[in-house]
Amino acid sequence: MASTSAPARPVTAPAGRMAAVNEMTRLIRLLFEVEREFVRTVPTLVYRVGEPELKYLICQHVWESAGHARFLRERGRELTTFGSTESVRDPLRRIFTEAVGVNSADPLVIAAGFYGVLKPALLAAYRHYLKVTDPLADWPSKKLVEEFIADEERHLREIAPYLQGVDAREWKLHLTQALDDLGGWLGQETRLPLAAGYVWQHEKTPYTHPATCNRGSYPVCSGVFGLDPKEDPIVRPWLTDPKTDARVIRLMVYVWLMMEMDAIDYLSTVFIETPTAPFDLHYDLARHLWDESRHSQFGFRQLPKLGVDLMTVEHSLDLYNILVQMPPHERYAMMTMEFEANSFPTKATVMDRVRELNDFEADTLLAFDRNDEQNHVRYGHRWLPEIMALFGETRSTEDFVKETKAKFYQLAEIYGGKVPHSLPASRRLTGEKILKLAGVT
Repeated sequence: MASTSAPARPVTAPAGRMAAVNEMTRLIRLLFEVEREFVRTVPTLVYRVGEPELKYLICQHVWESAGHARFLRERGRELTTFGSTESVRDPLRRIFTEAVGVNSADPLVIAAGFYGVLKPALLAAYRHYLKVTDPLADWPSKKLVEEFIADEERHLREIAPYLQGVDAREWKLHLTQALDDLGGWLGQETRLPLAAGYVWQHEKTPYTHPATCNRGSYPVCSGVFGLDPKEDPIVRPWLTDPKTDARVIRLMVYVWLMMEMDAIDYLSTVFIETPTAPFDLHYDLARHLWDESRHSQFGFRQLPKLGVDLMTVEHSLDLYNILVQMPPHERYAMMTMEFEANSFPTKATVMDRVRELNDFEADTLLAFDRNDEQNHVRYGHRWLPEIMALFGETRSTEDFVKETKAKFYQLAEIYGGKVPHSLPASRRLTGEKILKLAGVT
C-alpha cells in the first residue's frame, strides 16, 4: 500500500496526455480532406482534355486518390479527435474550387495547376508527416503514408509527358499564392498572407461544364449505333443476329467498349456538383469512373490489334451533349438505371457469340466488363436515392427514373444528332469495313 505521505501526482488534462496522438490525428484529418477534394475536383479535367490516354490516366489517379482518402479515414477513426463527420474545411475547399478554373481555359493549363502545384504540395505534406511522426508508435500510419508517397511520385511522373511545353506559369503562381496563404496543406510551412488585390477566379466566374466534351484530334459524330452498314460501325441487328459472323461481333463490341469513353466524360461531371455527398458515394463514383475508363481501354487497345486505324473510328458525343443539360441526379439515374441496367441481354448474347472464337483475351475482357456493370447497377440502387435527396427530389425512385427517361428523350430531340460526321463514309469505320477487316465476304 502506498504511503499516505507520498506527494500527489499533478493532474494532467486529457488533451495533454494524448497530445502526440492528437497532433498526428490532426494531420491525418487534413490529408484526408485534401485527398477527398482532389477526388471531387480533378474529374472536371476528364471531359475537358482531349487525349484518350490522358483521360484514362486521370481516371486512374482519381481512383487511387479515393483509396488514399478511404484508408486515411479508416486510420483516423482508430485515433482520437478525428471527428465523426467527413466535411472539408472551407479554406481547403476554396483552393480546390479555384483550381478547377473556368471552362474556357486551356485544360492542360488547368491540369498543370493540379499537378504542378497542388499535388506536389500533397507529396510534401506526406513527407512532412513521416518526418514528424514516431515510426514505431505510429507504424500503421507510417506504412500507409509510405505507399501514398510512392503513388504521388508516380502520378507526377505519369502526367509529366502530357504537360511538356505547356506554359502555365501564371496559373501556377496564382494557385501557389493561395496555397502559401495556408502555409502548405498541413500548415507546416511559413505562411505568406495573400496580397490585398488577390482575386479568386471562381468567385468572379463560377465554373460551368462545357456544352460538349473534348476528344482532341480524333474524329467525332453524334452516335456509333445504327441500322445502315454503309454509315454506322455498330449495326444493331447484327449484334444479335445468329447469322452474323462472330469475328464481326467481336470488332463491333470493341467499338462499343471504346465508346464507353462517353461514360467517363459524363460521369466525371457529377463529382463537382455533389460537394456535400457522403465520401463513400464519391468513393464508389471514383471506382465506377475507373471501371468505365478500363472498359474504354479494352476497345482502344484491342481494335488496332485487329487491324483498325483508330483515326478512322469516330467518337460519339450525343450522350454527353444531352446529359449535360440535366442535373446530376438525372444523369446518374440514366447511366445506372437505364443505360447499364438494360445492356445485359444484348451483351450476354455478344459474349456467347465471341466465345465461339476461342479468344481467351476477348472472353476475359467481356467477362470483367459484365461483372463491373453489375456492380454499377448496384451502386445506382444504393446511391441514387441519396443523390436525389441532395437535390431535394421527393418523388419515388421508380417515378423519378421513369420521368427522367422521358425527359432524356425529349432533350435528345433538341440536343442529340447535332454533331456532323468528321469523316466521310469512305474514310470512317463502318459496318461494311468491319466485314472486310473480319475477313467476311
